[in-house]
Amino acid sequence: MARRIVAGLGVMLCLGLLGLWWLNIGAGVPRAAAQVAPSEIPVTAGVVTAQDVPQYLEGIGTVQAFNMVTVKTQVDGAIVKVAFTEGQEVRKGDPLFQIDPRPYEAALALAMATKEKDAAQLATAQADLVRYGRLVGPGFQTRQSFEDQQGLVAQLQAAVKGDEAQIDTARVNLGYTNMTSPIDGRLGARLVDLGNLVRATDNTPLVSITQIKPIFVSFTLPQDDLDQIRQQQTQAPLKVTALASDGKTVLGEGRLTLIDNMIDQATGTIHLKASFPNQDERLWPGEFVNLRVVLKMRREVATVPSQTVQDGPDGHFAYVIGQDDTVERRAVEVAAVQDGVAVVSKGLAPGDRVVVDGQYRLTGGAHVRLLPPKSAGSAS
Repeated sequence: MARRIVAGLGVMLCLGLLGLWWLNIGAGVPRAAAQVAPSEIPVTAGVVTAQDVPQYLEGIGTVQAFNMVTVKTQVDGAIVKVAFTEGQEVRKGDPLFQIDPRPYEAALALAMATKEKDAAQLATAQADLVRYGRLVGPGFQTRQSFEDQQGLVAQLQAAVKGDEAQIDTARVNLGYTNMTSPIDGRLGARLVDLGNLVRATDNTPLVSITQIKPIFVSFTLPQDDLDQIRQQQTQAPLKVTALASDGKTVLGEGRLTLIDNMIDQATGTIHLKASFPNQDERLWPGEFVNLRVVLKMRREVATVPSQTVQDGPDGHFAYVIGQDDTVERRAVEVAAVQDGVAVVSKGLAPGDRVVVDGQYRLTGGAHVRLLPPKSAGSAS
């Protein structure tokens, strides 16, 4: 009996201790939870700035020579001299090739001798005509002989004129033996070597010359852009920037010079052409480049880094940081995103503090801790 009483007292004591422990734990949990302050979310902040941002259209173009000449011979003969180095820059009138001039010098000398012979015969015939004219009146010469002499003089006069034409032709052909550059430009590869026989009827060129200062870039844009391009072009020639394949390295700046007179129905695009001074020769014929046609400048518009603007189910939004370092989710309208900068047309004002990085943990009203902006090295 005593054992049962002791066992019952032990059970009751254990139950009492268990209940006391449970009450202490239940009361302590709310107190501990109340003592934990809400955590600060680390973010990188930025400031909305006002700046001028260009509005432009982008396309891909091909660099074309301003002028291109394929040099061919106009006379037959052997090449006896090459006066240039492949790839060199030449000016208009610089010598290129010389064709053997001796046959053409001989032809010129023959034409001049023929003229002298015919001129001498003409002088004699004209003197005889004068004498015949004096003898016709007294009857010492017949009228027919006088008229025949007139015809001979006319024939010799025509022969002298023909000789002069032959001399001009011979001089032109002799001039063709000295081939010079017709334009300023840069030479390509020599296609015919010294000593080869060339003919005027050959289709093979001797060398090509391309003018690259200035230079053209030909490109196309969608037909939907044509109206605003034409409107802006009537005010002033539009500025065009040529960029390398990375989309960042500027190769040159020029002006729009051609808006084609027809739209390509097969592609729905309009052909355009821009001219570049290209004094540093960074643009090369045949090269593919990225192009930006600047339509106009947006003046003093609100801009933020592009990652500041987030996409939501209802459109774009950004987190604005208040004075107490709490954030507000605010809807914004974006006019354009270019070169890592978003142009905000509505929702933000210059001077507003915004969250640039770290938005994935944020909700409206969250408390943030501002981190220093990331440097280029840390970002990489």
